[in-house]
Amino acid sequence: MMARIQHTASAPEAPVAGPLRPPRGYARVRRHRRWLVPALVALLLAQMAAAMVTTALRQTPTIDEPVYVATATDYLHEHRVRYNPEHPPLGKLLIAAGVAVAGPHYDPSYTGTQGDVGRYLLYESGNDPWRLMLWARLPVIVLTLLFGLVAFAFAREVAGTAGALAALALYAFSPDLIAHGSLATLDVPAAGFVLTSAWLVWRARRRPVRCLALAGAALGAAVATKMSALPAVPVLLALAAVSAAAAARSGAGRPAGARRTALSALRGAAVVAVVAVGVVWAVYLAVDPRLRFAPAEPVPALHGLRGTVVDLLPVPEAYRAGMRVQFGLEAYPWQGFLFGHVYTGSLWYYLPAALLVKTPLGLLALGSAGAVAVVAVRRLRPAAPYLLLPPLVLLAAAMTGSRDFGTRYALFVPMFLAVAAACVPALRWRRAVLPAGALVLFVAVSSLRTYPYYLPYSNEAFGGPAHTHELLHDSNVDWGQDLGRLADRLRQRYPGERVWLVYKGSGVPAYYGIHAADPRTVPAERVHGLLVVSDSSAAKARGRLAELIATSHPVGEVGHSISLFRR
Repeated sequence: MMARIQHTASAPEAPVAGPLRPPRGYARVRRHRRWLVPALVALLLAQMAAAMVTTALRQTPTIDEPVYVATATDYLHEHRVRYNPEHPPLGKLLIAAGVAVAGPHYDPSYTGTQGDVGRYLLYESGNDPWRLMLWARLPVIVLTLLFGLVAFAFAREVAGTAGALAALALYAFSPDLIAHGSLATLDVPAAGFVLTSAWLVWRARRRPVRCLALAGAALGAAVATKMSALPAVPVLLALAAVSAAAAARSGAGRPAGARRTALSALRGAAVVAVVAVGVVWAVYLAVDPRLRFAPAEPVPALHGLRGTVVDLLPVPEAYRAGMRVQFGLEAYPWQGFLFGHVYTGSLWYYLPAALLVKTPLGLLALGSAGAVAVVAVRRLRPAAPYLLLPPLVLLAAAMTGSRDFGTRYALFVPMFLAVAAACVPALRWRRAVLPAGALVLFVAVSSLRTYPYYLPYSNEAFGGPAHTHELLHDSNVDWGQDLGRLADRLRQRYPGERVWLVYKGSGVPAYYGIHAADPRTVPAERVHGLLVVSDSSAAKARGRLAELIATSHPVGEVGHSISLFRR
């Protein structure tokens, strides 16, 4: 009787008609989600690609590009390390892939400085500089897009798909990344390889064997592109040790002993170090299997402790020579310009101030909040060292440099900030979703408004691109990129007028049809007509040029980088 009562009590109140069905349309939503995320990723990267390609098509060579293109051409034809030893060959080998398609005429017997060789190749060898520069820039454009996928993957593994899409949007609309990603230079490749190495070291917590070797390859690629990536080496080796130790503790199914964990950590760091050094050697061997080094210009001597350390590094002689050149450049008293003031030497706060001007406000806000989130939220905390330490150490090292020339020395900051921004939803602030989305949209609008003048971008708090030249100079604003636009403006609005030109760049004005004289070479009373001055030159104008500008009245500007005056 009791069993019957219990059976009755446990019986369902109503019969179940069949298995529960999902709401109508649920299958369709799941089916759409399979392609929605890839479609959004493709859309964001396509926007970035379009911005970079159109920018690359319209800009004349910046100051550094002819040197890199000429060096890449020399690699292709002569297979030797002769020009530009201060930077390792990998970035220029990537540029060489585009140069090979362009197939320029090259005279290896021409002698001169690396800058002279670059101008000779572009303007005096029968080549089309527009075509050659586009092909030289395309490999860097492709690489910049691939690093966008790395940022998306890194953010997705740390914070999920929604955050990863926000991170990719911030990356793809970053004016600094678009500006420098569209040039045949080394700054974006070096920063992107550091980001890739940090992501792979993070992944090594679960897949140590494969990811540590790949992280070493990415780290080697970074230091084989620019020596400014060297401060990241000890940081990423330490993080590799942490990841290997974490994998040892969780991978055996039972707690690992302290000795085994320590050995795994040492092995992880050693793998990354050995592979990185191997990549550096492989890059130099790819240029010249015989490892010849005959620099076209003198390499300064380096004494003392720094000289001893450089001599002991397990890298090719050409790499060590490049480090000596870099130390020599650091000893030079360069001039800087910040917030309207010219100075000699360097300011330790220059890069943070420049980044504050040139980083979109939405990226600054979301990246900062994401950095707080990755430290404050327990489940995200293991990722904090991987996201925060590499950019902080690299920024601290860059702040000690003597060349206050632009945020291109810190492009890793917007890359890592974009990934950190993906962590904002983890704070679980109820009303944070809409403001975060609005900030991402604000970044997109700010970026689209500056098109196609990405190099002189500054955010709305500092007046936008039209006012950047009042605050910063050089590659932040005017890197010689608007010579072609200037030629068009002179033909359209000032045909036949006398032009006086002070141009800061590597382009040759006469090639673009600009026939002008230097106003600094004649008495001021003889300078009448149109006075054209690159904004970097105007920012640091002294003596004769300052007098000429003061006694003229502005009549226009070109590309937010060149000012026009009537005198």
